[in-house]
Amino acid sequence: MALNRLFSNLSISASTSFIYRRTLHASAVKFASKPNIVKPKPGFGKSYRRIVHFPEEYTVKPLEVTNLAGRDPETGRVVAKGIGGGIKHKYHWIDWVRDGPTEGTPQEEKVIQVLEDGCRTAHVALVAIGDKLKYILATENMKAGDIIKTSRLLPRIPVRANEGDAYVLGALPTGTIVHCIEKEPGQGGLYIHAAGTFGTILRRQNDRIVVQMPSKKLFSFNEHCMAVVGRLSNVDHGNTPIGSPQRNRWLGNRPRSGLWKRKDGRHGRKIKPPKPVKEIFHPTKYSLPAINLDMRP
Repeated sequence: MALNRLFSNLSISASTSFIYRRTLHASAVKFASKPNIVKPKPGFGKSYRRIVHFPEEYTVKPLEVTNLAGRDPETGRVVAKGIGGGIKHKYHWIDWVRDGPTEGTPQEEKVIQVLEDGCRTAHVALVAIGDKLKYILATENMKAGDIIKTSRLLPRIPVRANEGDAYVLGALPTGTIVHCIEKEPGQGGLYIHAAGTFGTILRRQNDRIVVQMPSKKLFSFNEHCMAVVGRLSNVDHGNTPIGSPQRNRWLGNRPRSGLWKRKDGRHGRKIKPPKPVKEIFHPTKYSLPAINLDMRP
């Protein structure tokens, strides 16, 4: 009976080791067959939240969007962990170039409608120019029926612009608040797009205009760069509380794992007690020993 039991144990251990070696071999072959995919890093101007399908020509029709949930569209690997879910929104294509005449009276445009856009923080405005329609970023007090002006003329005397008007930076007086500033003339508004933000024109340096950005940094632009006057809409965006975890999911924010705890959870650190109080005493003065001198060497 003892011999039978010994041989049965040996056969079981041999079969187990064979299965283990076979599993290791299969996993090694599977790992070797995988291509060497480099996981991309977030940033560098690439969005991992959504892909907007732009047509060939500009249109005011809301565009289709593919939500990525923080994944790279090529490899499918998770790049940004905090993105996921969210309500599916249509994308309104903004015409960033506010182009107007270089001489004569400014070009007038009429605001048709101001609406919210789920893919950006600021509101957008539908504007009509003759028989053409386009979307622009709405200012704080913009409403339907307003007439806004656009001009690339650089006059000798600064103009008195209203909210929503677009002029070159050299035509606006010092202290004017602006947004949608061009990096180079004719390139289109590149700076200051977020809700409630604005820049301030501080001073002129020869043919350069110094603007204080929302980050309090000072940027120097060419005087022929276009800028839109006024503060961007949806000022209370940063002060509005989310309110509930479910609404946070609607906004497209993925919750944390819940495994992290300060003491014993994932990446936990033990909370050490504070060190005892160090007592500082006044130094005790000891009397110096007496020195006996004699004449002996």
